Amino acid sequence: MEPRTQRRIQRYGWDLASSDYEALWQSQLACAQAELLRRAALAPGEHVLDVACGTGLVAFAAAEAVGPGGQVLGVDLAERMVEAAGRRARAQAVSNIRFARMDAERLELSDDAGFDAALCALGLMYVPEPEQAVREMRRVLRPGGRMVLAVWGERSRCGWAPVFPIVDAEVASDVCPLFFRLGQGDALARLCAQAGFASVEAHRIVTTLDYADAEQACDAVFVGGPVALAWAHFPGETRARVRARYVEAIAPWRDGAGYRIPGEFVVVAARAPGR
Repeated sequence: MEPRTQRRIQRYGWDLASSDYEALWQSQLACAQAELLRRAALAPGEHVLDVACGTGLVAFAAAEAVGPGGQVLGVDLAERMVEAAGRRARAQAVSNIRFARMDAERLELSDDAGFDAALCALGLMYVPEPEQAVREMRRVLRPGGRMVLAVWGERSRCGWAPVFPIVDAEVASDVCPLFFRLGQGDALARLCAQAGFASVEAHRIVTTLDYADAEQACDAVFVGGPVALAWAHFPGETRARVRARYVEAIAPWRDGAGYRIPGEFVVVAARAPGR
């Protein structure tokens, strides 16, 4: 897919998903986000960049870790995600955090931004050129600064993965053609090393996505997830068809009325070169 088209799909798709994202995904992603923050080992007074911040789930935790003497900047391509995070910051009077709409591949930050840490929790899979995004994070880190990334793991270990071919069968082009590329083998670690990072360490996390019923499982992937833009344009007949196909695909993980769908994350920690 042409990168410009992919960016458009992600920007407006996540705008549509913004109001449902936390309710449908916060608990499902918590273990990956917690591991990312643990590996980042943020300290009071540090300056942190959260790339593809969404509604700020990681950014707010980072702001608490760095304390009033630190600063967190959360950036995301989706304007409504950024707006939702900003409203929460104002409502909770969190003064050491701010949010801005920004493309991960072209961070509008000076070379001497001097961030101590750059984080990207489950956003790099949606970037058309993730190599460029990683280079941008390295550019704005201080010498010796840390970068920690989390992506979904191997396609075969993520039981919700059939959503992509099911939706792709109804649209003109693939929604997320390279979604699982960075979760294969040591792909993410190699990408970081090729971007000039050192001390690269990769960790895999096996998890389970728990849903109360089929409706919640479907809403997570269609309404509050990566195919939201395509879903928004589907007529009722198409929606019924793709929901039925997805429910059939996740049937092996049915548990009573609910579902316990397997998943896997990859978390990579690395350091920018020192002086």
